[in-house]
Amino acid sequence: MTIEPQQFASDNYAGICPEAWEAMALANAGHARAYGEDGWTLRAADALRTLFEADCESFFVFNGTAANSLALAALCQSYHSVICSAAAHVETDECGAPEFFSNGSKLLVAQSEDGKLTPDAIRALATGRSDIHFPKPRVVTITQPTETGCVYSIEEIRAISALCRELGLKLHMDGARFAHACASLDCSPAELTWKAGVDVLCFGGTKNGMAVGEAVLFFDHALAAEFDYRCKQAGQLASKMRFLAAPWVGMLESGAWLRNAEHGNRCARRLAEGIAYLPGVEPMFPVQSNAVFLSAPDAILEGLRQRGWRFYTFIGGGARFMFAWDTDPARVDALVEDIRVEAQMLYEAA
Repeated sequence: MTIEPQQFASDNYAGICPEAWEAMALANAGHARAYGEDGWTLRAADALRTLFEADCESFFVFNGTAANSLALAALCQSYHSVICSAAAHVETDECGAPEFFSNGSKLLVAQSEDGKLTPDAIRALATGRSDIHFPKPRVVTITQPTETGCVYSIEEIRAISALCRELGLKLHMDGARFAHACASLDCSPAELTWKAGVDVLCFGGTKNGMAVGEAVLFFDHALAAEFDYRCKQAGQLASKMRFLAAPWVGMLESGAWLRNAEHGNRCARRLAEGIAYLPGVEPMFPVQSNAVFLSAPDAILEGLRQRGWRFYTFIGGGARFMFAWDTDPARVDALVEDIRVEAQMLYEAA
C-alpha cells in the first residue's frame, strides 16, 4: 500500500500515537472483564479524576457525536432547548443527533464571527421568549476550542457560567480538541472546566492521538444519573470496553495528551508565522490552537490543490489546515513554500 505524504485537511488523518498504541497492546495481553468492569476502565477513570482534581463521573464512548448528543440529552427534556453558536459542531455536523437522542430538544443558534458565544448573545436567546409555546432554554454548549480554532479564556468561560447560574442553565463543553485549549492557555484541565463553572465536558481523544474514543465527564454526580443506560441504548457501551479505556491510561499517565496538543499548536503557529506578510494571504482568525484558516485568492488555493495539497473551505471560504500530534515540521515548511510560490506568481502576474 502506498503511503501518502502528510496532509493537513484534518487531524483525523493521523494515526495512533505510541502511548495509546502501547496501552492497547498491553490491554490485549489476555482476558479481562467485559462492559467496563475491567481494570483498565477503572484505571482510566481514576486517571481522569487525578487530572481534573475532582471526583467526576466518567464514561467512555466511541465518538464525539455520541458524546455530545448523549451528554446534552442527559441535561434536557424534549421540551427544552440548547443554546449554541451557529458554527457549533452540534448544529452543523452531527446530522441532528442532539435532537434525536434528546427526543426533540431544539438548538437555538447565535451568529458569531469567530464561533464563540458571548453572555449577551446567550441572554438574548435565553430571555427572548418565556411563553409556554417556545422550548424552554436549559443548556448552553460551548466548543473549546471553537470550530474556527479560537480558544475561550478562563475569564470568558467564567462569565458565561455566571450567566448560566443566573438564568438556571447548565453549561456543557464540547472539548473535541480540549487538550489543545489547555496547551494554548497553559492552564490545568480543572481551571478550564469545573473551576470555571462547566457542568459537563466531552473530552476528545480521537483528534489527539487515539484511534477512537471520547470521555464524557460529569462534575456533578446528579447529572450523570442513568447515563450508563443512555450509552447502552445508543450503542455506545463497548463490550470490550478496555480497548476504549486503555488508550486514555497511556495518554494521561504519560502526559502525551498535553505533549501531543502542544506539538499540534506549535505546527499551526509555524504555518501562520511562515505566511506572515505574504501578499493576499492572511489568517482569517487568531491562531490559538492547532488550526489555521487562511484567506487567499482563489488562484492561490487552486494552485495549492494542483500541487497536491488537501484542505477544506467550508468555513468562510478560506482554506483550513489542521495539525496533529505527528505533524512533520518539514512538511509544514513545504506547505509554507508552496503558498509563498503561488502568492509570488499571482503578484507577478498582476
